[in-house]
Amino acid sequence: MIKTAYMDYNATSVMLPSVRNAMADAFDLIGNPSSVHQVGRKARAAMEKARDHVAGLVGVPRDWVIFTSGGSEADHLALNGVDVDRVLVSATEHAAVLNARKDVEIIPVDGNGLIDLSKLESLLDDRKTLLSVMAANNETGAIQPIKEICDLAHEKGVLVHCDAVQAVGKIDFDMPALGCDLVSLSAHKIGGPQGVGALVKRDGVILSAVQKGGGQEKSMRGGTENLIGIIGFGAAAEEKVDYSPVLALRDELEVQIQELGAHIFSKDVARLPNTSCFALEGLTSERQVMALDLAGVMVSAGSACSSGTVKNSHVLKAMQVDDELANCAIRVSLGWDSKKDDIELFVQAWSKLVERVKQRKDSSVHAA
Repeated sequence: MIKTAYMDYNATSVMLPSVRNAMADAFDLIGNPSSVHQVGRKARAAMEKARDHVAGLVGVPRDWVIFTSGGSEADHLALNGVDVDRVLVSATEHAAVLNARKDVEIIPVDGNGLIDLSKLESLLDDRKTLLSVMAANNETGAIQPIKEICDLAHEKGVLVHCDAVQAVGKIDFDMPALGCDLVSLSAHKIGGPQGVGALVKRDGVILSAVQKGGGQEKSMRGGTENLIGIIGFGAAAEEKVDYSPVLALRDELEVQIQELGAHIFSKDVARLPNTSCFALEGLTSERQVMALDLAGVMVSAGSACSSGTVKNSHVLKAMQVDDELANCAIRVSLGWDSKKDDIELFVQAWSKLVERVKQRKDSSVHAA
């Protein structure tokens, strides 16, 4: 049997067995959660139980949770549902934030991908403003100083939206303690199903529905709720995955690839425990992804939201990484089902690619 290694958890996680079981049981729920009869009430009870678990992920009351079709819709609702005069977003945000509206203003980041707090402070004024900053970057794993950002923003009366899709479930994230006003979540990044997420709205924040309908989700998001998906989301939220073994695997991987000459991005700042973004000049992203796939190793060249294409990373560009090096970047992201065998298979396959690059360079030197 051919060995394979799935190492693209930031694109989507392997579904947890408990989630699969909870969703299988949910197929027996035939009621619409908005119906008042007994099967509708049973469906509603199951949905509200899931809402409790999702709320628990970020330490908030259940009525702060608005279910959506995923993280992208949650981002869109946050950026378009508040009544503000301007929207500031960091340069390394996910495309769902950067493309949510045409009038966003970009905040620069430093070489590690972190918000420049002094630049942010200079941009804040008395206008009604929404600031959107992701908790942790989906490509590099770099963790933003969210509490400091919220404190700075709130001094100016600025609302803060945080895309916590990659962070929640991997690192501690207490929404009230951090001070976020709006937080986006997604089920399939934490072992849940694709196609369901949530926007968590602090009490007191005024939000208007973008998708209007029959008044579901307290009139914040119209349309019959995805009951089975929501139950899966709740099951994933209830399951607390220990990421310390994942961190050990990630660190072991990085020791070995650095010995082979890899440049690791955002290495000098706090990162997600499962994420490594790195490059070796002369070995293009596309070539690596394809060659590794043929070897049974599945990684990505960054975000998996570009219709299956391999493009230069806007994140690395914002970090002012040289184009030639950025063109060679790949992302390895691990998860609850990752094993030491996966690391060994990756290093074995990647070593062969590195050796070919060295041979090509040696041949060029001799030819000259």
